Amino acid sequence: MSENGQPVVAIAADTTTVTDKVIDLRAIDVYYGRVQALIGVSLEVRQGEIVALIGSNGAGKTTTLRTISGLISPRKGQVLLFGKAIQGVGAAQIARLGVGHAPEGRRLFARMTVRENLDMGAYSRGDRAGIRTDLERVYTLFPRLRERDSQLAGSLSGGEQQMVAIGRALMSAPKVLLLDEPSLGLAPILVDAIFEVIREINAKGTTILLIEQNALLALKTAVRGYVLENGAVALAGPSEELIASPDIQRAYLGM
Repeated sequence: MSENGQPVVAIAADTTTVTDKVIDLRAIDVYYGRVQALIGVSLEVRQGEIVALIGSNGAGKTTTLRTISGLISPRKGQVLLFGKAIQGVGAAQIARLGVGHAPEGRRLFARMTVRENLDMGAYSRGDRAGIRTDLERVYTLFPRLRERDSQLAGSLSGGEQQMVAIGRALMSAPKVLLLDEPSLGLAPILVDAIFEVIREINAKGTTILLIEQNALLALKTAVRGYVLENGAVALAGPSEELIASPDIQRAYLGM
């Protein structure tokens, strides 16, 4: 059985399926008890893209990411990764298939060191040389973490904790990275630094699905975006079109 109580589905960690869609959600319905959180949500993220998911609090953004990473099972619809259905597959197996997730609130192991938190991101890997290479990559992206290597994660600043959360997700060697509110609670100068790193991660080949409270920053960073309202996709399109939309400007961009 998987972590969520569903039967384990045998899926090889093979991403050679002929499709440019890394993530493909098809009419997903998700419930918390009797309350429906997602209503027929369909979206796709193509190879090499940064895609933004925006909406008000409670719109279903975090639920969407949790569904993709296997922490929640949809009641209806399909979740496809590189063209292969993964709904009902446990979170650990989905991580091994190439999905990294930096959750809202960071969710670090506060009483473990920075290095131990990063090592936890690679728990499902057995390639020691690759792990060492990726650890060096994380320290290159976030030099502050090298300095804080032996410090307890719970004693770090908010910006440093966010660096650890992203770094931990990168340690799983993801093909697609799910980022949930990476700028939450950070000073503007740290937000700029985090988003610089996000662009660099993407430029080196990692596909990204991004939730961000700063909708304008998210859309300027992404090539496409989806707007969630009350658990359903209300609007989707190229970032430039969404930024230019009067409705989006009024509702989310403060214009």
